[in-house]
Amino acid sequence: MLGVEAATVEERLRDCDHGRWRGLPLAEVVAAEPEGVRQWLEDPDSAPHGGEPVSAVLLRVGEWLATLTPGRWLAVTHPGLVRAAVVVALGAPAGAYRRVDVPPLGRAELTGLGGRWNLRLPLKGSW
Repeated sequence: MLGVEAATVEERLRDCDHGRWRGLPLAEVVAAEPEGVRQWLEDPDSAPHGGEPVSAVLLRVGEWLATLTPGRWLAVTHPGLVRAAVVVALGAPAGAYRRVDVPPLGRAELTGLGGRWNLRLPLKGSW
């Protein structure tokens, strides 16, 4: 279906560990911990949920991108990890993570050579 010959599980592309908030609707978390949610949304180094901060997600996605050899690669992962890859690839600050909107089943195409990445937007209808 994806047109790939082989696939592997890449641990660095796992979703963010949201700690005790895992699996809860955001509205429920906001009602229970409004200050924690505010802190988490504003500070990429914070993890009031006891899990992983956004800055750690960016770091591990950046480490994975740095391991890629020339060629074509396909990663099927969570929207938050696509968001992280875009932020890292563009060299944007960690605070930009919340400014990238990736819907479920969204796609980003990164092109580059030697660790210099570009974001390529698809042509209309090419998805």
